[in-house]
Amino acid sequence: MALRRYFLNPFSRPRIRPYIPLSSRRLFSAEAVSHPANRVQVYISRATDPYLNLSIEHFLLQKSPPESVVLFLYTNRPCIVVGRNQNPWVEVNLGLLGPGKSNVVDENDDSEGPVLLVRRRSGGGTVFHDSGNVNYSVICPPAAFDRNKHAFMVVQALHSLGVSGSRVNERHDIVLDVPGQTQTQPQTFKISGSAYKLTRLRSLHHGTCLLQSPNLPLVGPLLRSPAAPFIKARGVESVRSPIRNVGVQDTTTFEEAVVAEFGAMYGNVDPEIIWVSDAEEALNDVQAIAKGYAELKSLDWIYTQTPQFTFSTHPTEDDPRPRPSLPDNLPPDFRAAMTVRHGQITEVSGQDLPASLESAYLHQITDWQTKVDNEQVGKWLNNLFGVIDKN
Repeated sequence: MALRRYFLNPFSRPRIRPYIPLSSRRLFSAEAVSHPANRVQVYISRATDPYLNLSIEHFLLQKSPPESVVLFLYTNRPCIVVGRNQNPWVEVNLGLLGPGKSNVVDENDDSEGPVLLVRRRSGGGTVFHDSGNVNYSVICPPAAFDRNKHAFMVVQALHSLGVSGSRVNERHDIVLDVPGQTQTQPQTFKISGSAYKLTRLRSLHHGTCLLQSPNLPLVGPLLRSPAAPFIKARGVESVRSPIRNVGVQDTTTFEEAVVAEFGAMYGNVDPEIIWVSDAEEALNDVQAIAKGYAELKSLDWIYTQTPQFTFSTHPTEDDPRPRPSLPDNLPPDFRAAMTVRHGQITEVSGQDLPASLESAYLHQITDWQTKVDNEQVGKWLNNLFGVIDKN
């Protein structure tokens, strides 16, 4: 379908038609995505599998026409999503991701379940997804890309819903200013971060907006790794900020507001709803989506994409930072260090780490007590690297 294009100042407030409720249902079509006549495209996924939604997003980035603009909205089941160049042992308390460990609420199926670990293809920091926040993704030509442009679009959507304290800050994040009870200055909370992927022909900006997460108190513990103080990592570390919910109860209302603002910017178009059954069909029928899905779910992608890092229990010449005190039940002279490259241990030192660890993959060690001679050292390393203690 050929659609009119609008080149409007994203910082103006044009009049837009009242938005039609999201009710359209058409099968996801790979051919329609790539058709050059489809210059403005809007998709909303009703699948909650983060590996699938990120694979659909990547397919839209690769296959949509170079001059088109695409909006993709989706909500995932509880998961932690690290950036393309991040270290999960630094960013995540991996020991809380096992079944029955974190007891997060998944309101999509009114149950509790484990938190998934996902590595996306874009840069940026680590975020938590669940049923209380909506992820937005805008794909456009590089010439139309601006780090604030589509964040401001989301802010305008929030303003239309009465969230007047939201704004884009200097880091291109969306924050919420809340009047303090005793302070003259408002408190500022982060409600949406941004990440980007830029290619020669296309630009991607995506983020997640905290609307009404039922798991907000768990985000801090989940994103606080006990191993981080002992690791010197290459790559990108997250910038931690206070967060809070916006207070918008209905994710569909937020979706409608974002689609309306996108329409005001580029030209109105009815969204295509990707239902769960359609997503499964896309996975079966579109080879590129299936391939991307399998890659994102693989442990090799999640862990071995990690840039090189060093672990050391004590300050070193390369990493002179002070370390936390070691547990009292460890040997008094315990010292250990290792280098890990792409998830594989390439060098170990210290009397309590055997040389046999070299060439082992860190994420494949299921019990450190079988790898070291001291039981207490093994238990401590299990906790540090997220291995569930079986005793």
